This record gives sequence, C-alpha cells and structure tokens, in this order.
Amino acid sequence: MKKKLKEKEGLLGYLFLIPSLLAFCIFMFYPMLDTIYLSFFDWNLVKPTKTFVGLSNYITLFTDPNTLKILKNTLLYIAILLVFNLIVPYILSFILSVIIKKGQGFYKAVFFLPSVISLVVGSILYTWILNPVSGPVAIIAKHFGITMPIWSQTEGWVIVVLCIITSWKAFGYNFIVILAGVSGVSQDVIEAARLDGVPMIKIFKDMIIPMSSATGIYVLIYTIVQGLQFVYTPIKVITQGGPNYASSNLIYKSYHEAFTLYRTGMSAATSVLTVAIFMVLLILEFKFVEKGVYYEN
Repeated sequence: MKKKLKEKEGLLGYLFLIPSLLAFCIFMFYPMLDTIYLSFFDWNLVKPTKTFVGLSNYITLFTDPNTLKILKNTLLYIAILLVFNLIVPYILSFILSVIIKKGQGFYKAVFFLPSVISLVVGSILYTWILNPVSGPVAIIAKHFGITMPIWSQTEGWVIVVLCIITSWKAFGYNFIVILAGVSGVSQDVIEAARLDGVPMIKIFKDMIIPMSSATGIYVLIYTIVQGLQFVYTPIKVITQGGPNYASSNLIYKSYHEAFTLYRTGMSAATSVLTVAIFMVLLILEFKFVEKGVYYEN
C-alpha cells in the first residue's frame, strides 16, 4: 500500500514538472537545436531554401583572424567584469557588514538604483559624460592638465570603458546579493576572531569568503553571463564592435553576422561556439570551485 502511494506521489511530482519541461523545450532546447542545425547551412534569412554547406561555416569561423581577436575580447570582458562585479562588491560588502555596519540601507539604495535603469539609457548617458572633448569628465580633467583619450577609438581603453558602463548597471544587484551572503555569516565567529586579534584581511580571506561561498558561486556564474550578454548593449549602442573589432565580443559578432551581413549560418556557428565556451567555463567552475563551496545546512 505504501509502495503504491509513493509511486502515485512520484507520478504526481513528474506531472507538476511537465509545464516547466515544456517551457524549457520550447524556449531553450528547441532554439538551441535549431541553431546547431542552421550552423551547417548557408541562408540569408530571405531565401525560401537553405543550402547545406557542412562544416564550411565552422572552418570559415576558425580561420578568420578576427575570430581570435573577438575571442580574446570576450574573455577580457569576463575578466574585467569579474573584478568590477564580484571582487569589488565582496570587499565593499565586507566593509559594510563587518567594519562600518552603519548606513547599509543608504548604500543599498544608492548602489541598487542604476539596476532599474535601462542599460541603453545608461550607455547614452555615459557617452555624454565620457565624451573626450565636451563631456563633464573631460572638462574637469582639462583643469588638471589631463587630456582624455578618444576611448571609443582606442583599443584597450574601449573595452575597459564598456565594462564600466555595464558594471554601472549590474553592480547594484551583485552587491545586494553578496551583502546578504556576507551578512549571513555568524557575527559570533567574527567577533571571537577579532577578540583574538586576527587581522581583518585574514577574517575576510579565511572566514567571510569560505562561509559565504554559496552566494559567491552564484554571483560568479552570473558575472560570467554578464561578460557574455550584458556587455552587448553598450557595444551595440556606442561602438558597433569597432574600432576594427576591438570592442566586439562573441554575442555581438553573432548578431552582426545574422542581422547586418545576413549570414545566418555563420551567426549560428558563432552562437554554438559561444555556448561551448560557456559550457567549458561552467565545467571548470564545477570542477575547481564548486567542490570548495560551504553550505550552512
């Protein structure tokens, strides 16, 4: 009797999962499989027929010298955003929850406010603020004898500035999440360490980070996604991938191939490469980072 009851409960659980599985199949698995399928064809979004080209799109993608440059840009975006949107929020959360402890509500509101503003609006706003000729920052810099570089046309600088714009939007959410994780660390343990004279840097490195690592791992994965997806908006609004692909990343290249050059097969191949890189990063994360995560319960 109990066995039959458990079987019925198990079946009921699977039935409740069906709507979610259908949503995943329709909006994630089917588009992903269709993208892989399109990567083997030559199609311009207009012709009624698609021409099968086999691995030609992948060969073209990997032999294109700009692909390596764009791949490096993508990894650089991820690395810089990990500093801005993971390491900096961690340090700031530690200061506010352990050292200062006052004004948390004010700082939460100030840092989170940009998160509710469109990144398109933010990109346009920063284009004016950081205008190297007439922007407020350039005018102030001139008073100190500093000339701002034309960052949108300078390799290296353009990626850093686009990461700053993206972080302006994403920083607040990451900060709130990490602050919640850091604040959840037992204050008794921290106070005991401080009474024993343990330096703050060791409290942060050996106690706060390990004991809030469950939150940290979530923000780590989310920040990698920001490096792939969020940064697309300022690229599209400000640089369109220039100068000479210096600010492009894999997501923007995929868009550019499909909706500017009308090479859907190349766009699909680029998307498949992007997913493959993301999967590799996730596997490395689970192999080397996840096993060290601390879960309180």
